[in-house]
Amino acid sequence: MFLERFINFIQYEKRYSGHTLTAYRHEIHRFIGYLAEYDSEVDKVTHREARSYLAALLEDGQSPTSINRSLSALRTYYRFLMRESSVTQNPFALIKALKTPKKLPVIVDKDKLSLLLDMEGVFPDSFEGIRDKTVMELLFGTGIRLSELLQIHVNHIDFYNRNILIFGKRNKERLVPLNETLMKQLQLYINEKKTQHFDNNSTGLIVTKEGKQAYPKLIYDIVKHYLGAISSQQKKSPHVLRHTFATALLDNGADLNAIKELLGHAGLAATQVYTHNSVERLKSVYKQAHPKA
Repeated sequence: MFLERFINFIQYEKRYSGHTLTAYRHEIHRFIGYLAEYDSEVDKVTHREARSYLAALLEDGQSPTSINRSLSALRTYYRFLMRESSVTQNPFALIKALKTPKKLPVIVDKDKLSLLLDMEGVFPDSFEGIRDKTVMELLFGTGIRLSELLQIHVNHIDFYNRNILIFGKRNKERLVPLNETLMKQLQLYINEKKTQHFDNNSTGLIVTKEGKQAYPKLIYDIVKHYLGAISSQQKKSPHVLRHTFATALLDNGADLNAIKELLGHAGLAATQVYTHNSVERLKSVYKQAHPKA
C-alpha cells in the first residue's frame, strides 16, 4: 500500500540514504509477505499482530539489531500511512526496541596505518596506485563515511582554506579540515587524473581506471587490500578507518564535541562510544606495565 510513494517520501523529503531506502523496502516487502500468509492486509494490522510479527522474526533467528531495523522501518511506514489517512493508528508505535549488546568500534593500529601510508613502494606509481592512496588518506585523514567519499567533487575541495565540503546523512553539510599530507596527495591525484584524458564527464573526485564514477565495492576492495598488509582482523572496511580516525583524535586529547562535529554525528551519544576504546586501551597498558596488575 503506497510503498513507492513512501520510498519517494523518505528519499526526497526525509533525505534518507540509499542504504536505508534499500533496507526499508526489504523490511516492508517481508512484512507484506508475512501478512499474505495469514490473509491479512496492511490497513488491518493491530498492535497485537505487530508484536506477533516481531516475535516471529525472533523465533526465526533474527538478531535484535535486525529486528530493531524492521521495527524502525515499519513504524516509519505506518506513520506515513497515517499522514496519508490510509490507516487510523500505528500498530508499531508503542513497541519498544530490543536491547542490543554494545560493540566497541573496530579499529586498526594507527601507528602501523601511518607507517603504511608513508612507506615507499606500497602504492604502485600509476593512476590506480595514486588513486588508492588518495582514498586511504581521505578516509583516515578526515573520518568521512564511504557514502560521503563517493559524493565528493573536485570543486568541494578548498585548497586555499584547507578544508573540504562534505555532504553527510540527509544532505547535511559540514566542513572538514585537510592536513598537509592529504592536501599534497589530493593535488597529486587531481593532476594525475587530468593526464588520463578520460572520455566521460564524471564529476566525482574518485573514479575507476576508466574514469567512471567510483562505486562502493571498489572502495571496499581498496581498503581491504591495503589493510590486509597491517592487520589480520576479519573486518577491514572503510568504516574501520573512520573509527580509527576518531579514536586517534580522542587518544591525543581532542574534545569530544569537536570529534562529533568532524564526524557529522547528530548527537553526542554516537561519539561517546569511542571513549570506551580509549578506556580499554588504558586498561591494557596498565595490565602490561603495572607490577600489581
